[in-house]
Amino acid sequence: MENKNPVKIGIIGCGMISRAYTKNIPLFRQVELTACADLDPARARSLAEETGSRALSVKELLESEVEIVLNLTLPAVHDEVNRQIIEAGKHPYCEKPLGLDFEEARATCAIAEERGLLIGCAPDTVLGAGVSTARRVIDDGWIGQPTGGTAFMLGPGPERWHPNAGFYYLKGGGPLFDMGPYYLTSLIHLLGAVKAVSVRAIRSRDERLASSPELWGQRLPVETYTTYSGSLEFSSGAIVTIGFSFDVQRHGHSPIEIYGSEGSLKVPDPNGFGGPVEVYRPDANPDRAWEDPPMVHGYSENSRFLGVADMAAAIREGRAPRCSGQLALHVLEIMTACEASEREQRTIALSSTVERPAPMPSGLIVGQV
Repeated sequence: MENKNPVKIGIIGCGMISRAYTKNIPLFRQVELTACADLDPARARSLAEETGSRALSVKELLESEVEIVLNLTLPAVHDEVNRQIIEAGKHPYCEKPLGLDFEEARATCAIAEERGLLIGCAPDTVLGAGVSTARRVIDDGWIGQPTGGTAFMLGPGPERWHPNAGFYYLKGGGPLFDMGPYYLTSLIHLLGAVKAVSVRAIRSRDERLASSPELWGQRLPVETYTTYSGSLEFSSGAIVTIGFSFDVQRHGHSPIEIYGSEGSLKVPDPNGFGGPVEVYRPDANPDRAWEDPPMVHGYSENSRFLGVADMAAAIREGRAPRCSGQLALHVLEIMTACEASEREQRTIALSSTVERPAPMPSGLIVGQV
């Protein structure tokens, strides 16, 4: 059935990441992409031609009929562009992270709330079948009371393959701000808000040698930490050991594991939407085998844009989006607190908190939210 009242979407920032979103828009009948804008008009025209939308200037897009503006600009200007969207009376949905400065982003969230506007923010992979199934395992008590866990994103860095890897090593980049939102957002969905962080970090080199075809032989300056190691204390009492690094050639860790009083849980890569999810319960598995519970809904394949579709439904239904600005703000404070913990060599207590978002309904098929 055709939706007679789709939420109109506009995009600011038509670079490489935009295609990851636009290719999935046709899955969701509750939204309609109407306009694209970029500081480079040629990029906006290219994306508009691919999607059957209009290429506009940023000013024209913000004055148009769009309701949600998808902010796919560089991290350094996420907060600035979010404010422009809010001042135009639109709802921003931002690529991660929400910003680079916690206090500035908190002020932006307050302005949106005052004006009755929603803020959404990536990642939406946490709404996929993998993390959703892991959450159901915890919520249904399969592993008892969660007491701890691990979360590891460890790799050699993107300069070997990325065509424009330099920004990964500038302020707002690094393994924590680039990949941390996937892991931290998933942990909040699973365990709730974080209370305090204790982290040590290093910058292993002052520059990185690029070996991608596009940047072959270029030396990339490094401004950010490239390895973080520490722990997160959750308000629930659970303690999770974390490691984020661009200095690891190979490892054998699971992306996320959660340990409970009655069992253990392996959570799949939070940068994807699918499984497998693995559960160990000694009473149910005397042979020490891991179980593979069935996925709770159909979003197992790459479904980026799911968070925008959920936000569109939230606008029509008068509810909070699952990938909310408040959730992303808490994640941002965790990341900035990790850096402060290294800088000040102490445990940092957080000032923000957030409720666990509502879980995705069971039994969804692709296209439903």
